[in-house]
Amino acid sequence: MHENKLGTSEWDTIIESKSTLFSVNFKELWNYRDLLVLFVRRDFVTVYKQTILGPLWFFIQPILTTITFTVIFGNVAQLSTDGAPKIVFYMAGITLWNYFSACLITVSSVFNTNASIFGKVYFPRLIMPMTIIVSNLIKFGIQFLLFLCFMFYYQFQGQISPNLWVLATPFVIVLMALIAMGIGLILSSMTTKYKDLNMLIAFGMQLFMYASPVIYPSSSIPKDYLWLMKLNPLVSLFDYIRYAYLGVGTFSINDFIYPTIFSIIILFVGIIVFNKVQKTFMDTV
Repeated sequence: MHENKLGTSEWDTIIESKSTLFSVNFKELWNYRDLLVLFVRRDFVTVYKQTILGPLWFFIQPILTTITFTVIFGNVAQLSTDGAPKIVFYMAGITLWNYFSACLITVSSVFNTNASIFGKVYFPRLIMPMTIIVSNLIKFGIQFLLFLCFMFYYQFQGQISPNLWVLATPFVIVLMALIAMGIGLILSSMTTKYKDLNMLIAFGMQLFMYASPVIYPSSSIPKDYLWLMKLNPLVSLFDYIRYAYLGVGTFSINDFIYPTIFSIIILFVGIIVFNKVQKTFMDTV
């Protein structure tokens, strides 16, 4: 509170209830950008502070997963990779999937995880889901650099041929983030009341990975079921990453239409649900 030139008191910050469910105060979010940076730094430090290898786990996890997928799905199961080297084929899918799944799972438990903070101090609640998206984006960036190293190696060997579609990568990452955040916000409202859903979500994500072309190309799906597979908005995004960076499969700009529309709708619904639940969630957490 401060006094103006007339000697009357004025409030510096006014916290008021919004009348509409879909209401995002972008000015307020911008004013709290320092808090977002603080939370991102906290997430990065606390996860790896007491580990022996620290941030090296960013590299170890995708490498071990890629090796496992190469042995099991590439050598034993003999799944197609559309002619691309197995290592870089699986790493492309794993890099995208790790970002999407980490964002969705963590956002889905945002109310339960941060209940103690939400109950003590005011700040825009949407800051927490945004923190998760940005924090995981840093991890994705590190793992993506690892993928690029393998890509350049195989390109030098003449086994893959990237193209100009790589310039659309930021747009694809935004779509992945919006879809993960939208679905996560919807699930977060359910986990406040039904705690055991957290375990179901983790299990469901494992099943959803096999419903997405993470370990296989879309070309291996029978044509009779391809339309059903295309209902998954992630299919086109995985097809993109392999077409752009490995030069395998097919992709066109029209393949961006459905994921874009889906991401906008799911985020819109997610914000509505989030705004509704955040008013009363302390009574159920």
